[in-house]
Formats: sequence, structure tokens, C-alpha cells
Amino acid sequence: MFSDPLRQPSRQRGVTLVELIMFIVIVAVALAGIIGVMRMTTANSADPLRRKQALMIAEGLLEEVRSAAFTICDPSSPNSDTALAAADCDIPEAWGQAAPEPANPRPFDNVNDYVPRANTDTAAFDTGGVLTNAAGTPFGVQGYTARVNIAPVELFGVGAAGADANADVLRIRVTVAFDAGQSVVLDGYRMRYARPGF
Repeated sequence: MFSDPLRQPSRQRGVTLVELIMFIVIVAVALAGIIGVMRMTTANSADPLRRKQALMIAEGLLEEVRSAAFTICDPSSPNSDTALAAADCDIPEAWGQAAPEPANPRPFDNVNDYVPRANTDTAAFDTGGVLTNAAGTPFGVQGYTARVNIAPVELFGVGAAGADANADVLRIRVTVAFDAGQSVVLDGYRMRYARPGF
């Protein structure tokens, strides 16, 4: 066979060794970065779960306290529907469940029964050192503690700060702590909507 003198030699196709090495280096650096991000995400994925559980616990406990009555007299007082002031009550409402107010199990019959006095952090949700719901059933999660703080406040010109159990506005603060120094804090407000006779 004769070769055609006019035909130019064909150029070889493919990659050179230098191009192949550069490709391997670039892919290795990219993979190292992706694996590092995935490792960090996996290592920290438990933290958002713990925070979300703490938030759900705090929301439930805050709702329990806000759902309690907010009356001038203790709800067991015979004249709780007609009394216009705390002095008129047969059984006055006080912080905690001080005498002559009868002791009630959770859920308490009044918002201010959850704490012994205003502006005091109280572990009102623990039964024997275990976090429980209103029925006394353990939550079934470990490593969480909850505290409640109730304080009279002034809100939009209504109420006043102080220590009066019969203030017209109460701020309810629930703090759920977990792990090493982490916590979720939720605030809610309870306003006395109307007094008897108004």
C-alpha cells in the first residue's frame, strides 16, 4: 500500500498525563469539601432535634398555664362570680396555693397557682424530678428541665408591675433547659378580660 503524500498525519486524540493528573486533583479537592460539609451537618443534626423537642415542651407547658383561670377569688369561693375586688372574696386568690385556698393538683385552677410568689422561677412541671404533663404522665424524653416565672406587668397601659396576685396582666415565662447550657424561653401574657359586674 502506498501512502498519500497529500494527506496530513492524523492528530492523536485523548488526554495527556498532565491533564489527567489535574482532573484527579480537582475532583479530590471538591470531594474533600463536600465530605467535610456532610460530616459537619451529620454531627450537628441532633442539636436541631433537641431544640425542637425543647420548643414543643415549652409550648405545651405555656399553653397549660395560659389555659388556667384568671379570677379575683379562688374558683372554689362561693362568691367568685360576684366579687368585684379581692377584699370581697370568701376565699381570696393568692400566689401558689396558700391557705385558705384549697390545694389542687395540676393543672392548677388559677394562673398564679403555678408559682409561690411573683417573679420567682419555679419547677412547677416536675413530679419527683421528672418532667411531666398536666396529668402527671412523664414526657418520655430525657435531659430536659422546665421552669415557670409569672409576674404582674403593665401591657399597653393595662395592669401594673408588682407582686399583686390580682393584677390585671400577668407575664408567663417558661424556660426549658437542655444539654450543656442551652435553653428555649417562651413568654406569654394573660389578661383579665372582664371583672364581674362590668
